[in-house]
Amino acid sequence: MKIAGSTALVTGANRGFGRHLAAELVARGATVWAGARNPDTVDLPGVTPVRLDITDPASVAAAAERAGDVTLLVNNAGVSTGTDLLDGDLEKIRLELETHYLGTLSVVRAFAPRIAANGGGTILNVLSALSWFTFPGVGAYGAAKAAEWSMTNALRVELAGRGVRVAGLHVGYMDTEMAAAVPGPKAHPAEVARLAADGIESDSYEILADDVARRVQAGLSGGVAALYPALP
Repeated sequence: MKIAGSTALVTGANRGFGRHLAAELVARGATVWAGARNPDTVDLPGVTPVRLDITDPASVAAAAERAGDVTLLVNNAGVSTGTDLLDGDLEKIRLELETHYLGTLSVVRAFAPRIAANGGGTILNVLSALSWFTFPGVGAYGAAKAAEWSMTNALRVELAGRGVRVAGLHVGYMDTEMAAAVPGPKAHPAEVARLAADGIESDSYEILADDVARRVQAGLSGGVAALYPALP
């Protein structure tokens, strides 16, 4: 896929990684719709804000009507509540699943037919290394991202015959507000945005943006013992 000349929609484009990726797409010659629950918070030059709450079906439908010329969809909007699976608020766990899984699916269902009708294109789901690996404190987020990864695989197969390629971006921690409390090294979102755009243009199905994602993926073949060596 060529980004130059395409029309893209990036969800959650008002801040963090979504803002960086929208900027990267603009720099590569795309026309960009910047989705946000409050479009007034979009301050990136060169994009067109569009109101989009991915957990609200009416909002998704309205955005699809307005931005019906899309050929590149980036599902980036997300939430991280830091909720413990055993003792945490079940409503917060439900929010993570409704956002990352059902919300993303709702956007795909609304836009995939339009992308196909526009001659085909690409959908990029922003996933995580936590799609494959988890630990206490991120259990709800990891479960939601694992579900989104499985959904990405299913959609990839279902949409392949309609000229719509579905890709997944896996990355460890990025230096954004969502990961502000996480210690240790973090990838710069602008660099991840560049790698994501490169992956889109090379028609990659799976984009591994950093060493964390690559190590975790490599550990999958080793099973539980390789991923969780501290278990008794």
